[in-house]
Amino acid sequence: MSASQKEKLAAGGVVIDESDDGALRVLVVHRPRYDDWSFPKGGVDQGETLEQAALREVREETGLECRIIRKLSSVSYSYPTRKGDRPKVVHYFLMEPSGRTFDIEGDEVDRAEWLSVDDARRILSYQSDREMLDISRQSSAVSHQTDNLKQNADS
Repeated sequence: MSASQKEKLAAGGVVIDESDDGALRVLVVHRPRYDDWSFPKGGVDQGETLEQAALREVREETGLECRIIRKLSSVSYSYPTRKGDRPKVVHYFLMEPSGRTFDIEGDEVDRAEWLSVDDARRILSYQSDREMLDISRQSSAVSHQTDNLKQNADS
C-alpha cells in the first residue's frame, strides 16, 4: 500500500438532546465545501484517542461541549484525492451536549441545526449517516429506558 493509500483515521459525534417538549433531536452540520449535511467529524491528531478527537471535532465545528455516552460504530469509505482514492474510517460516538448554544467560527461548517430524527433523516446527505442515525436512535432509546428503570428503582 503506497503512502497515498494509507487509511485516514477520523472520529465524530452523533449528538442527541431532548427538545423542550421532550422529543428527541439530533445535531447536524452543513459543510459548504461539499454542500452536504452530516455529523461533526474530522481527523484524529497524533497522540489523540478516538474519544478525544470526536469531542474536539464536535467542539471545533459547533462550539458545543459534550459528554460521550457510548461508542456507536464506524464507517469505512474512500474519498478522492489528487493522488487517487484514499480509504477512510470514521469512528462515531453517541454524545449529549452540556450546552445548547452554537459557536461556529471555522470555515469547515457554516450551519449547525438541531433537528427531529425524521427531519435529520431527510436532510442527511449520505446513507451511512442515516444508518448511524438509526444506530444512535436505538442506543439512545436503550439509555432512556435504563435511566427510567434506575429512577423507578430509587423511588
